[in-house]
Amino acid sequence: MSRLFGEMRQIGIVVRDIEAALDHWVRVCGVGPWFYTDKLAVTEFSYRGVKHDDLHVSIALANSGDIQLELIQQRCQTPSMYRRFLDAGHEGMQHWSSWPVDYDDRLKQALERGYRIGQQGDSVRGRFVYLLQESHPGTVIEMADMTDARRRIFDGVREAAVGWDGSDPIRRAWPT
Repeated sequence: MSRLFGEMRQIGIVVRDIEAALDHWVRVCGVGPWFYTDKLAVTEFSYRGVKHDDLHVSIALANSGDIQLELIQQRCQTPSMYRRFLDAGHEGMQHWSSWPVDYDDRLKQALERGYRIGQQGDSVRGRFVYLLQESHPGTVIEMADMTDARRRIFDGVREAAVGWDGSDPIRRAWPT
């Protein structure tokens, strides 16, 4: 557990081809079911302090035990930490995420310790922030505000993985 950010709850994996990644995680790794959306409903987004209205990312979520995996494919040229990661020749783990209920306090502490905001946004599920720390690929830290809406979805993803029998591996609606 991070003393500053809390429990590691998710590993964010940036990929160039989310369909191929889903196939690999289901067929080779046996992880699922995956909850997929072609365009994440982001209501606000900024990268390095500049607002952008046209972010198009496809994501898929699944759990392996208590750790959630998030596959992310950016489908646009909007500047982002995902795009920067791919442009640097990387693919794979780009960040790990905590989901604090005391989001504002934890963010304030991180900024006081010298972290900088790389990108941040809002969605129907709540706010999120990626703290700029890319000294090594995969070490970006995301915090997602643990709202009731986010908790319901993330609990549903985790519960669906318990005893999953391999059927219906890719689901195109969030759990309810």
